[in-house]
Amino acid sequence: MSSPAISHISRVRALYKAILKLHRGLPLQMQALGDQYVKEEFRQHKTVSTNEASVFMTEWSKYYVTLAQQIGKKKPDQSNIGANLSPELLDCLGDDQIGQLHELLLETQKPIENS
Repeated sequence: MSSPAISHISRVRALYKAILKLHRGLPLQMQALGDQYVKEEFRQHKTVSTNEASVFMTEWSKYYVTLAQQIGKKKPDQSNIGANLSPELLDCLGDDQIGQLHELLLETQKPIENS
């Protein structure tokens, strides 16, 4: 492997690990859902084109920064976690991605079970 490829792999791993670590600050149900989603997304994007990888890394970096700001408090308020997607970003999504977002929305609206 060339040096730029190794550097890219290192950046992807670092972001992946940082997001999972950041999720530890979320309530347990949100952490479990978030971890599952992140793992699947990173797994699905292992073999994308350079352009797609760049967009992927940019968007997940923005997610990390936004979430870090939102849960930087000692006890984050669940209603203050997250952000709306811009119309421009929504226009870029394919039908399968819109479907995935809808499934995620439905999952987040399920009542929280107390164990």
